[in-house]
Parts: sequence; C-alpha cells; structure tokens
Amino acid sequence: MSKRDYYEILGVEKNASKDDLRKAYRRMAMKYHPDRNPDSAEAEEKFKEAKEAYEVLSDDDKRAAYDRFGHAGVDPSAAAGAGGMGGAGFADVFGDIFGDIFGDMGSSRGRGGPQVYRGSDLKYTLEISLEQAASGYDTEIRVPNWENCETCSGSGAAPGSSPVTCTTCKGHGAVRMQQGFFSVQQTCPTCRGSGQEIKDPCRKCDGVGRIRKSKTLQVSIPAGIDDGMRIRSAGDGEPGINGGPPGDLYVEIRIKPHGIFVREGEDLRCEITIPFTTAALGGEVEVPTLMGRASISIPEGTQTGKVFRLRGKGIKGVRSSYPGDLYCHVSLETPVRLTDEQKDLLRQFESSLDKGGDKHSPITKSWKDRVKSFFS
Repeated sequence: MSKRDYYEILGVEKNASKDDLRKAYRRMAMKYHPDRNPDSAEAEEKFKEAKEAYEVLSDDDKRAAYDRFGHAGVDPSAAAGAGGMGGAGFADVFGDIFGDIFGDMGSSRGRGGPQVYRGSDLKYTLEISLEQAASGYDTEIRVPNWENCETCSGSGAAPGSSPVTCTTCKGHGAVRMQQGFFSVQQTCPTCRGSGQEIKDPCRKCDGVGRIRKSKTLQVSIPAGIDDGMRIRSAGDGEPGINGGPPGDLYVEIRIKPHGIFVREGEDLRCEITIPFTTAALGGEVEVPTLMGRASISIPEGTQTGKVFRLRGKGIKGVRSSYPGDLYCHVSLETPVRLTDEQKDLLRQFESSLDKGGDKHSPITKSWKDRVKSFFS
C-alpha cells in the first residue's frame, strides 16, 4: 500500500518551518498517542504515521532527500546494513518533543524503571450570578477524584496475590522496536508503562488499584471575574500514574443571564421604561444599580433610545483600578386600555400639537421629509 505524503500527514505546507513541524507533530502526538487511546488501533496507526513523517521532515538532509525523491529517498531498507545507528533511538532523537508533549502528562522515560506520568487536568464549569461575579464569591464544589482501593491497597491485585514484573518490558515500562535503522522506544503494550503485570486483578477496582469517588473543594471567586475566565487549583486534577504528580483543576466561570443588566466588560447596560408624559415634561426616575438605587433626571422632550451614563456604577474588573459605568437606555411606554375620557383628552392634545406646527415634532418632520425625498 502506498504511503501518504508526509506534509499531508502533519497538515503543513511544504515550506513549513521546523517550529511549524514541531507544533504540528505535538498536536498529532497528543491526539493519537497510544497511552491516550489504548483501545484504538486506528489512533496507534496514525501516531506511527505522524512519528515517521516528523522523523524525516525534522532532519534537514532527510527532508531534502524526501523533497527530491519522495519516499524512495528516505526508504530505511536502503540503509538496513547500518544497524542501530550507534544506538541513536527514537527516544534520543525526539526526547525534546516528548519532554514537551508529556510535560503535560509528566512522562519520565527513565530506563531503570516504569514510566511515570503526570495526572490529567480537569475542568469544572461553575455558574454564578452577576452580583456574585461583581462582589466576589466563596463556595464549595464537588469534583471527581480517585482514591486507592481499600481491598487491594492500591496494588490492583486480588487479595493474596501481588503484581509481577512485566515479561514484555522486564519492568522498564517501555520497549524498543527496530524500524529500519532507527530504534524506536514505545510504552509497553502489556503493562502500559507500569512495569508490572497483574495476573489476578482485584474485583472491586478491576485491577486499576483506584476507585472513582468525589471530593469537596473550597473555591474563592475574585470580585470582578468575567464570563469564560478560569481559576486554577493546583494539584486537584487526576492523580499521576506510577507515582507521577497530580494534574490541576480549572474552574471555568459562567455568568447567568441577568433580568435587568447586560455586562460588557466592566460596563453594564440596562433599559429603563418611562411614561411618555415624563419624557415630555421631564422628571426624576429611579434606576437600579448593583450597589443599590440611583436616580436620573429626565429632561423635557426626552426621546426613545436616549442613553444616560452613570459613572462608576459598573463593575470593577479583576485587573482594573476603577469600576466601569452603567448605561441606561430609555424606552417610552405607550399607554394602553384607555377610557373614552382619556382618548378624548389625547385627541384634544393632538389637535393642540397640530396647531403649533412642526415645532413640537421635529423628528417626525425630518422623517416625513426623508420619505418625501425618497419617493420624489
């Protein structure tokens, strides 16, 4: 079966820099590494494919040969007599890559023992109100956690038995495979990096040695936090493997929709509804703020859409020195369910406005002029 183009495998252009290649390979390795996809033959194949592509393209000489002659220019069978290349294996060639990739997982590829991995990070989505986000909030959350199985004391082996040294990797947690003139180190497929086999697994934990439970954590939400921000709780993620350090917990904040205010960064916006009599005659209107009540002076002749700004009545952000502002958008209410007497009064009022000409309705006059101009 013909091989795929190496650039296509990594998803990069042919003029990609070494840094671009490295980043592309990291993404592929993180996604398809066998440790993260233990039961997927397809993922393992894609991982090997990406590894081979990066192995060639990251080497200037091999890349030049590949660009000129294609796969034939880097066919390992052409150099099968080269042996093990002086012991320069995959782990040596790509040590920096795996050091970065599994820096997230804390992989330790020591040759004298099993591989050690950092625990996975966890994400917890916490919904809070706008008021809690503005003033700060302390709460408790329950997150999943692993604890050692009491039945097997964390060994994974059934009571009366114990794990034995892995017969595949001899307890190293990794095996080396020869690919042409390259020696490739991979996690042991039998023990998955632990260096030990469990012949008789514990029935309570199915040989894992740990049981999924939950734990309660105290979370302090700082004042001014915004939607989508995250709080890191170090060491509260999943525990490491084979004694590796635990991962971290990231609490992602989601702010519930508010019945009055809309937040825009550090500013707030709200709509205030006033009767058309107040808009026409002017007056004082009480408006809500997160800090309490405030009042706005409505001038005579206020129109729908007018915006009033209340300085300092917004939210003080996490990294801000001063709070934002509150913007109040005016909306006029048309009276409904009028009595005959009220309707008559409005007709008299309308008649008096007509006698005064356009001076009482300049916006209406302007709109009529634009319509007239449009049709003419």
